[in-house]
Amino acid sequence: MIKKNFIHQILSEVELEKISDEIKAQEKRTSGELKVSIKKGRNFFERKKSIREIAIREFHRLGMINTKDRSGILFLLLLKDREFYILPDVGITEKLPQDFWNELAKLTEEYFRNKDFFGGIIHVIRKCGDVLSEHFPRKSDDVDELSNKVEIG
Repeated sequence: MIKKNFIHQILSEVELEKISDEIKAQEKRTSGELKVSIKKGRNFFERKKSIREIAIREFHRLGMINTKDRSGILFLLLLKDREFYILPDVGITEKLPQDFWNELAKLTEEYFRNKDFFGGIIHVIRKCGDVLSEHFPRKSDDVDELSNKVEIG
């Protein structure tokens, strides 16, 4: 019950469902995988870790390292810590410059500053879907490798 309480401070059940639906819609355009993970904040063992280190650990925990083309993107949000991180897999970083990710993070910050968490997350999913569909178009044998459900923990 605690998990639901903290998440509902920023997103409703309907919005969480819409985020999952948007992930599914974007993944129909690409062989890439998108994942959103929202956590209350750092746990005791993560308190000294950077947001990047936590995102890498979550990336592995979710099995994103095992995608066929190494074309997964994780969007991690730590609510209490007021931090987020967008972590693309190596297959994507080879094709897109860091400037793209910096600009995407900057635009996402604007949504969050205006307390539009739903809009910010949807924005990230759509932008990532655009670049994935360009660099990793959907293949005839493509399968959805990961759940589209928002991870809450």
